[in-house]
Order: sequence, then structure tokens, then C-alpha cells
Amino acid sequence: MKKVLVLGGTRFFGKRLVKGLVDSGYDVTIATRGRQADPFGNEIARMQVDRNDLDSLKRIGSSEWELVFDSLCYTGANASHILQVLEGKVKRLVVTSSRAVYEHSPLIRREADFDPYSCPITAGTREEVSYEEGKRQAEAALFQKAGFPVIAVRFPIVLGVEDYTKRLHFYVDQIRAQKEIYVGNPHARQSYIDADEAARFLQWAGESAQACGPYNACSDDAWTLPQLLGAVEDAIGKPARILTGGTAEQLSPFAIPDSYVLDTGKARREGYAFRSLSDWLVPLIQRLAAE
Repeated sequence: MKKVLVLGGTRFFGKRLVKGLVDSGYDVTIATRGRQADPFGNEIARMQVDRNDLDSLKRIGSSEWELVFDSLCYTGANASHILQVLEGKVKRLVVTSSRAVYEHSPLIRREADFDPYSCPITAGTREEVSYEEGKRQAEAALFQKAGFPVIAVRFPIVLGVEDYTKRLHFYVDQIRAQKEIYVGNPHARQSYIDADEAARFLQWAGESAQACGPYNACSDDAWTLPQLLGAVEDAIGKPARILTGGTAEQLSPFAIPDSYVLDTGKARREGYAFRSLSDWLVPLIQRLAAE
């Protein structure tokens, strides 16, 4: 039985990744700070680890792993630490990255639009750098310094019933209460992915013999925010009170200044087929509206 470590794994799509790995017969260990319960009982092993403390993180280097999934890598320092403790201990590392490595653009973003192999590596803690720069630095450190294969999965907005950010819930609540919603640029399109598919893709990336480097991962299609609000209107049975523009404080959670669309051609060419956005997002909205 292959040994797999998941850094995180107690909430949202990380929890679904652990479930998929267990169902596939892996010997799974999760490493967390131990502050949140998980539903897996004796199906998995557990390590208590502080991801931001190198001495604590060294505990994961006490074993050898077929695969390690890291959903808690936010900075170059995080990346350097994981490389240090896993050297000679892992066959493959899959790290959860983000669309945030790219700038907003009317162009569809492909993996080559941010090259972590040539990005200059700079110092900075999570408190000292932006989320976007932290993710760029994490990828740069991993791809330039790792002595083992690394895969970075660049997700857009991940949605699901258990989304702890409650951003989609916000729109359902606002339309139900007939409150104004500032949408920023109403023509800006963006990509999304379902939490279940995010977990499936992470596992696919870990298992695929040919997978390497960065991957965009998102559903087919990209919607403007007014399109999404239209689906919420249909589910609630009330019109959205949409306002364009707005200050930074007024903008709603998915409001963006320009499009943020990811190209998934690399994954598709290697055999992964993504679901259509409407296949899961409309049912999700209907489910939230019924709560």
C-alpha cells in the first residue's frame, strides 16, 4: 500500500482529496496543527505539525512517502522548508497553487504566462508579501530547488457547499434580501472549479506518470458576474439589484477589474476532461438557495 501525506486535509476540497485517496486504497497520513477535527476515524494516520515552523515540520521527514500533497504552501519560505525536510523522502510533491500567480488580463491565461523556473527568488514571510507574490515565490522555490518531481496546480475560485469563505452564499443572501450588489467590471469573465473536481484533479496530478510542472485546473466555460447572478436570480425567484463600479470596500466577493480566465489545454492534452461549469454551478446555487 502506497504511503501518502496530505498537508492540510481537514476542510473543503482538502478533505475530499483525503476521502478520494482513502477510497483508492492509499495509506494516508494528514499533517495539521490538530485544531480541527476530521471525519476519517481510523482510516488515516495523523501528525500534528505547524506548517510555518521548520522544527515542527521536520516530523514529516521521519517517513518516506510515495506522494505528498501540500495545500498549505503560501510563501517561498514555506516551499524551502518543505524541500529541506522531504529531500530523499518523497517520490513526488503536488502543491496547491493559485490563479493569483497571473495578472488580471483580457487574455486567457496559459501556464507559460508565469514561468516559475525563471522567476527571481526573494525573501519574505506571509505577513511581508501579498498572497499573489507569496504564491509566485512558493512556485519559484519549488521548481528551481527541488531534487524530486514537483507539480503545482493553479486553481481559480473553488466553490462548494462547504466553502468556508461563504462568497457564493453572499450573493444568495443579498438577492434574497434585495440588497445592492456591486459587480465591478460587468464584462469581466472568470473561471471556477467545483470542490469535488479540485480534489479529483489533485489526485490525478499525483497519479499521472507524465504530469510535471504547473497546471491550470478549472471547469469549461467562464462566466461574468452578471451571468452568475442570473443563475442566483432564477433559483431565488427575485431580481438582483446590480450596480457597476464601486469602491474597493463596496465591491462584492467575485467582482474583478478585468477577466481572469484560465486555459486548461495542458491537462486536456494529457487526458484529463473537466466538467462544464453549468453542470455543477447551477445545481450548487439551487442547493444554497433552498437552505
